Amino acid sequence: MTENAERTTGGLIGKLAGKAKEAAGSLTGNGDLAREGRLQQAQSEAELRARRQAAEASQSQAEADLAQEKAEVSLERERLQTEVAAQQREEQIERERQAAEQHARSEAEQEKARAERERQAQESAAKAAEERAEQERLEAAKQEIRLERQAGEAEAKAAAIDPEEDR
Repeated sequence: MTENAERTTGGLIGKLAGKAKEAAGSLTGNGDLAREGRLQQAQSEAELRARRQAAEASQSQAEADLAQEKAEVSLERERLQTEVAAQQREEQIERERQAAEQHARSEAEQEKARAERERQAQESAAKAAEERAEQERLEAAKQEIRLERQAGEAEAKAAAIDPEEDR
């Protein structure tokens, strides 16, 4: 094994350089050079594997990040849909409340109008009854006057027929 301060190149170039060293060492009978070539090839292969694994890990991480982002977006969409649905329910409840209030006001106004019509009908009936009673009183007064006049005439006739009976 020789002390070589030279740094080996990794990756595909390092692998080719290692093969060349191994071949040169085998041809020249230099075992150290052949072993150095094999070590460089092994190191290059390990570096290539590490790069592939790092790329795969990076790809896996990117896929995991994407899946997490999709899940977060899905959760946010569901939250927003729930929020919109709740808002729509609140708006529907408010519309129904307003409709119920309007219906109640309408019914109250109709009831008030019906009560007013009934009151007016009762007042009209009472006024008609008062007018009939007044008519009846006037008729009774006229009848009384007629009867008193007839009684007076009858008394005058009776007095004329028997003047002493008054005494």
